[in-house]
Amino acid sequence: MKNPLTMPNKPKKTTTKPGSSKQAAENQDENLKKAVHGATPPTTQLSKVKFSANAPVRKEKRQNSSRFNISKNRELVKLPPIMDTPPEGREEMFVNKLRQCCTIFDFVVDPLSDLKSKEIKRGVLNELVEYVAHNRDVITEPIYPEAVNMFAVNMFRALPPSSSPTGAEFDPEEDEPALEAAWPHLQIVHEFFLRFLESPDFQPNIAKKYIDQKFVLHLIELFDSEDPRERDFLKTTLHRIYGKFLGLRAYIRKQINNVFYRFIYETEKHNGVAELLEILGSIINGFALPLKEEHKVFLLKVLLPLHKVKSLSVYHPQLAYCVVQFLEKDKALTHPVIMGLLKFWPKVHSPKEVMFLNELEEILDAIKPQEFQDVMVPLFKQLAKCVSSPHFQVAERTLYFFNNEVIIGLIQENTATIMPIMFPALYKNSKAHWNKTIHSLIFNGLKLFMDMDQKLFDECVHQFKLDRQKEKEIAEKRELVWSKIKDTADRNPNSKLVYQAFGGAGDAPSPLSSLNNLGEMDEALPTEDELKSTIPVVPATPTKTPTDAAGGGAAIRRRSELPQDIYTQKALEAHKRPDEPGLKPNPEAGVSGGASPSGGT
Repeated sequence: MKNPLTMPNKPKKTTTKPGSSKQAAENQDENLKKAVHGATPPTTQLSKVKFSANAPVRKEKRQNSSRFNISKNRELVKLPPIMDTPPEGREEMFVNKLRQCCTIFDFVVDPLSDLKSKEIKRGVLNELVEYVAHNRDVITEPIYPEAVNMFAVNMFRALPPSSSPTGAEFDPEEDEPALEAAWPHLQIVHEFFLRFLESPDFQPNIAKKYIDQKFVLHLIELFDSEDPRERDFLKTTLHRIYGKFLGLRAYIRKQINNVFYRFIYETEKHNGVAELLEILGSIINGFALPLKEEHKVFLLKVLLPLHKVKSLSVYHPQLAYCVVQFLEKDKALTHPVIMGLLKFWPKVHSPKEVMFLNELEEILDAIKPQEFQDVMVPLFKQLAKCVSSPHFQVAERTLYFFNNEVIIGLIQENTATIMPIMFPALYKNSKAHWNKTIHSLIFNGLKLFMDMDQKLFDECVHQFKLDRQKEKEIAEKRELVWSKIKDTADRNPNSKLVYQAFGGAGDAPSPLSSLNNLGEMDEALPTEDELKSTIPVVPATPTKTPTDAAGGGAAIRRRSELPQDIYTQKALEAHKRPDEPGLKPNPEAGVSGGASPSGGT
């Protein structure tokens, strides 16, 4: 069964021929919209490491273990199967097997110990999963405390310290996740508890005595586990609890907010941010209108500050999904969201700038004309800076905004305001930028502005030249002042001693070269004939980074061949996500609105 949690298929990379840039841009935008505007939040990847067959093998297994309270009596006796027990004794046998599964074994210090008992427990857990999944009227009232206690005893523990105690930043594309050594038992415990929660026999009114705030708090603390397989199960479990226990919803949202606050303002380290955002994306999708004030505060005080954390790339797809869901619910939030993005705009981190630009384009696709007019001046001032960025991917991603028909329409309605802001950056970099692809894209943008309003375009060209002339005059005056200062200094009899003391000799160089720089820049500016000539069309496919010349395949960033753990690779490939319905808006009463007695969503 296909997991509804998964996003629509990623757009396939297609090669575009010259002359098809507009169509390619439309296809790219359409695929991106499907990903961000989908009905379900983006699914968190288990691992971004690209395993290579030729990479050296890591000798030590990348496994870690939490601190479990190992049971003293770990010798288990195999009990008869529940289905072989008479019907009147099955409930008691069910309870006995749940208690038997509360025995905790050692998987780290002595992994070969108690092998027989470990296998008995694993078999019992598998039997319980099958029993709950395929039988009805088996979850009676005495089962609830035993099932919840069995889950708590096995799962709630002190998590191990970080695998990088020096505090080095985790790179999901190169660093392998540390796997939990006790996973052979933990996985089946997770599966049982999910079957238990989703069983038709499950009654929240009885379970709420045992699944309380303390239980939820311990569950959320486990999201910091380094094992992505465990976080995958926790994500589904917490979402099920949120959907079934109306009284715990406000508390769950509050505790998730607290995790984010600590992550943003204190530690900047947490392994489960992407999974928690995935849950919130599903919750936000079900918010009723009008939005409550607490939800708006959450957007502005929690989601937007998450953009400033240096590890944004780990969870940005889920974060962008949450933001876009809010804006689809309430268009009036567009202004504070865009101003918040501009506030946290990265200064020296180009990959983050590209992520901001991707998210910004999705927001502009859904913005209202009135909201756009309120933010267009600061917005396009920032975009003008991005066009002038020496990092070609930032400039390139910004210039692809001109391939978006929605954004072109907004620009066309406000050409008188936007063109004077964008024109200097476009005109200045049309030949001065070091990357030739940027030259062609800028010419496309200039041609677009010229077609919109030829008269205003000519005025911008004229104003640009006047501003450049003023800069030259100012530079000449500055040069003259410095020349006078130098002549005065040269008349000092001790001037040669000063030159020698500072490592110089003879005449000092000209203090400023700004006049020469302006002259060189004027030579690099396009002429009016070049602007009015036929503009070459460039494919609307973002330029990829260089690849190995001998490879000849898709261009990817070259990385060092780090030692890889084959056990980690096999474990992640063998993991199967829960095959139950994914994180989608719950159709139960109260999930999609604020009508529940406890405050709803």
